[in-house]
Amino acid sequence: MRIYPIETGNFKLDGGAMFGVVPKAIWQKTNPADDKNMISMGMRCMLIEDGDRLTLVDTGIGNKQSDKFFGYYYMFGDFSLDVSLAKYGFHRDDITDVFLTHLHFDHCGGVIQWNNDKTGFMPAFKNAKVWSNENHWQWAIEPNAREKASFLKENIQPIKENGQLNFINKNSQNQVGFDLLFMDGHTEKQMLPKIQYQGKTVVFMADLLPTAGHIPLPYVMGYDTRPLLTLQEKEIFLKEAADKEFYLFLEHDAYNELITVKHTEKGVRLNESYNFTDIFN
Repeated sequence: MRIYPIETGNFKLDGGAMFGVVPKAIWQKTNPADDKNMISMGMRCMLIEDGDRLTLVDTGIGNKQSDKFFGYYYMFGDFSLDVSLAKYGFHRDDITDVFLTHLHFDHCGGVIQWNNDKTGFMPAFKNAKVWSNENHWQWAIEPNAREKASFLKENIQPIKENGQLNFINKNSQNQVGFDLLFMDGHTEKQMLPKIQYQGKTVVFMADLLPTAGHIPLPYVMGYDTRPLLTLQEKEIFLKEAADKEFYLFLEHDAYNELITVKHTEKGVRLNESYNFTDIFN
């Protein structure tokens, strides 16, 4: 097995929304805001090469939305999915499986693209199965008012219409080749890949832990549908991560790819931050 970090782009979000009830005077120490109160975010996906399978975990935001839409998110930088794949000698047509942690637009937008004349949509990964889970799929296609703006029909419905949609059952190891942690605080049945790799445990954090700055328990996004449940899920997970020395792969941290955590008198806190290649070769 080989794992590669895939940078798909950077964007900005309101710092207050990203840290909920935590005051700016505190959160800006780790996630400094610009003059519009926006903080820098990554969309770092994971590519897993395992035998004849090439699995992409999340896809980034894609490129089919309008200029007005992208204008809300202040896209910046030179990263792209195709350039990142090519860096490791791959093309999107090589992807056999796309695993979506959840169906918010910044995680799944790249799975569907415009057709050639922009009259409709087509798969961005034409040879891939796309994996979700049934509970989250139903949650996304019948969205609550709070999340409706994050579940875009053009990102979701074509997956099923194209015949690519597959649901995870109880044995994810047989289906996608790795274990899963299910988390319900951010959104219903978010899935975090938990991968045994080179003798270590790597967990793809998705939106349970967006950035290293979100480690303290009260630092919960305003976007979460059940913030008190997120707090509980974080507490349980971070204690285990510190106990068992997990490596946490951060999807949304623009600066920290991989971190470890440790127990302190104040609770679990950041231990070390690494580039992925510092630890894995």
